[in-house]
Amino acid sequence: METTTFCPMDFWVPLEAKGETTEPGRPLSGHGFRPRRERRLLSQPRFQEAKALCFHIRRGNPTRVLSSPAWNRANQQHGSFGSCPASIIAAQKEWQLRFLQQPDDFYFNHLRKGLLKSRTVVKSLINADSVDEVSLIDNATTAAAIVLQQIGRAFAQGKFQKGDVVVMLHCAFQSVKKSIQAYVTGAGGSVIEVQLPFPLTSKEEIVSEFRKGLEKGKSDGRHVRQEGVDQVFVDAAHAIGSVPVDVKEIGADFYGQGITVHSLLFLQFLEFVNRFEGGIEGIMMRNHEIVVKMGEMLAKSWGTNLGAPPEMCASMIMVGLPSRLFISSEEDAMRLRSYLRQHHGIEVPLHYQAPSDVEGGPKDKDGLVTGYARISHQVYNSFDDYCKFRDAINQLVEQRRSCKMLFME
Repeated sequence: METTTFCPMDFWVPLEAKGETTEPGRPLSGHGFRPRRERRLLSQPRFQEAKALCFHIRRGNPTRVLSSPAWNRANQQHGSFGSCPASIIAAQKEWQLRFLQQPDDFYFNHLRKGLLKSRTVVKSLINADSVDEVSLIDNATTAAAIVLQQIGRAFAQGKFQKGDVVVMLHCAFQSVKKSIQAYVTGAGGSVIEVQLPFPLTSKEEIVSEFRKGLEKGKSDGRHVRQEGVDQVFVDAAHAIGSVPVDVKEIGADFYGQGITVHSLLFLQFLEFVNRFEGGIEGIMMRNHEIVVKMGEMLAKSWGTNLGAPPEMCASMIMVGLPSRLFISSEEDAMRLRSYLRQHHGIEVPLHYQAPSDVEGGPKDKDGLVTGYARISHQVYNSFDDYCKFRDAINQLVEQRRSCKMLFME
């Protein structure tokens, strides 16, 4: 359970109409900023150069009304990073000061109570039976290490035998993959990586490939629930806030979830997202609906395809890039990504997809589609962000500029 707070300089402050409040007894100034704590926070040297992206929350629908020049970017990279609300940064600072003022009092009288409240919030978010099932640790790598330590003990105690197999997806987080390989192969087991197909046309493709991995594992080892699997560990990345999570329905033995919120700030996090219409569920629904529309708009403009059906996407979606860009390697993709960042203020992850040996892959009117953009949507994105990206790519195509012609900066 990742609880390390990620507080980038790109953070945002909620704005309300004059006279409205978001907490009882705490009116906002006419300009929308809180008149005291948030303003003092912004005035500190650490945040003097912070880029504040501001919103107007009216009837629950967040719309960007103001952004500083430094945030004049089309940021569609929310699969790895996001913006931290100023109220959450302020709450974190408050906890830090309470600890520094009296560490013993903080530890004995406040820390455990605060952690229990946070675990209770997480329990409700993932539909766990008991708060005792919820632990807050620093990140997914630590979660994997805890799970793998008990697997290592199971090998040592004879529950698992040499030759037993772990089956995992090839797209697993690299540190988790390396941990699995180290613990399992070191104990005499083996690891099978299931290569997921891409682009996808249905979820059945994923299930089919994973079943093949299970069958291979069962033929090579002693054990590979329904398929004869002894234990299931789910590294759910950042599922909370992107898709509904029900650990009872998932039925895994271990479920790890990265949440970039400090372990004592879950109540403040919940209060913040509940300012939006429909709370966290409403945010998920709107992010999904809008990112699908934006993905379809880009694919139509470029004459390409989506990387997966819309129903398989949450707040991110893969969109094919025009073949005229001649993306033939990861280096080409990085050249294009750097160019978009430096010359157009666009931040978006790009992926090189090698052509299939058998079918080649999707095509546009000029050839094979070998590059994909992973666009995201969050509450602070606007339609213009995606138009900016669309137009930058179309301009390159019209100018007949390939990735090899772009300089890496």
